[in-house]
Amino acid sequence: MPELPDIEAYVHALRPRILERRITRIRVYSPFVLRSFEPEIGCAEGKLVVGLRRIGKRIVLALEGELFLVIHLMIAGRLRWYGPEGSSSGPGRKLSLCSIGFENGTLWLTEAASKKRASLTLVEGEEALASLDPGGLEVLTCSPEAFSSALLKSNRTLKRALTDPRTFSGIGNAYSDEILHAARLSPVRLTRALTGEEIERLFEACRRVLELWSGRLRAQFHEKFPGAGEITAFREGFAVHGRAGLPCPDCGAPVQRIRYAENETNYCARCQNEGRLLADRALSRLLKDDWPKTLEQMLGE
Repeated sequence: MPELPDIEAYVHALRPRILERRITRIRVYSPFVLRSFEPEIGCAEGKLVVGLRRIGKRIVLALEGELFLVIHLMIAGRLRWYGPEGSSSGPGRKLSLCSIGFENGTLWLTEAASKKRASLTLVEGEEALASLDPGGLEVLTCSPEAFSSALLKSNRTLKRALTDPRTFSGIGNAYSDEILHAARLSPVRLTRALTGEEIERLFEACRRVLELWSGRLRAQFHEKFPGAGEITAFREGFAVHGRAGLPCPDCGAPVQRIRYAENETNYCARCQNEGRLLADRALSRLLKDDWPKTLEQMLGE
């Protein structure tokens, strides 16, 4: 799922292309993508885009007349931009959910997945827009005290706390792994078991990781629009996410992975968990007593 740095990259790339441009037409190709009926989606046609912003993992196109087009990419949704010469063909109907036309090109919302989860919502007024905001704290602009308060509101694992959109805004599976590695904290550490120094370390890691990757992606897409395969959860330069079995860039130990449902957690046992391996729901139950408890047992050291 595209997260804060990816969404900011889209907003950055969209701004010179559609800001102060008028929507000429909107075409919906999948009935499942549209999540609102009043006002009708056709009300956005002819409207000027007067602002662009991010709410959590959503992209908001502010239109004149207090209308807001809200795009939620979910897991496999992506945006594509075709200039005037390519706007008629587009990415193909199999992937296309909808298109938003402008005089200078067309913005396409696509989804390469069997389950269609991406959405397009049109709302009127700031109050209606606010109802779509999960309410998570913006870690790049909040104070250390506000961060600590949000983190300690409930006692749960750090992985769950960081990825809860009602607690922190825009952080998902990939960047939570990178943040926890940068903070040298175990993903299963309970929030209320943290010391003040560890909370401060986590706060600084959040800001450092998100600012680093937001900056890198803005620079990468300074002039060109992100391609469908360029907004991804697996990036060269990540420390642990998507690098299971590869050496940790800091200590050289193999990066570990535990899977659950549709998600996974990647971590370094040596840097983040004092060399102890976390139990994988599937493998640890299968191997039982043969499941190694430490990195040394796994490596036969």
